[in-house]
Amino acid sequence: MLLLDTHVWLWTVEGDARRVGRRTRQLIGRAERSGAIRIASVSVFEVAALHTLGRLRLSKPLESWVRDALELAGLRLAPLSAVAALDAGAISRMSLPDPLDRLLVATARELDATILTADDRILEYAADTSAARAHDART
Repeated sequence: MLLLDTHVWLWTVEGDARRVGRRTRQLIGRAERSGAIRIASVSVFEVAALHTLGRLRLSKPLESWVRDALELAGLRLAPLSAVAALDAGAISRMSLPDPLDRLLVATARELDATILTADDRILEYAADTSAARAHDART
């Protein structure tokens, strides 16, 4: 199972192939066919917040973009559970300063999923701790 980091979800939906590596596109394709792609509910929040702040331009109005992006084949929303929220709260801020990153990592752990990300902090956290599986989406 794969959990897409928010930016990887955006790149995939917007067709920004130059940012998503060939191996990552293959992983997504296989997971898509088996219905094994997840988007964390916190990613929906992040897209909405960035759009509202004017830091993210979407190809459609926000509500339409999110609705359509969640209807992609093989993709399912992973809600934030109490288990993941508690786990995220226990991850050191020194390791992952961004609380949304901690929530994404905890959601991936709960799902036993590999997180696809280009976020160096998440990649380093996964490599250093073995507490999560992460794949660099740029490869």
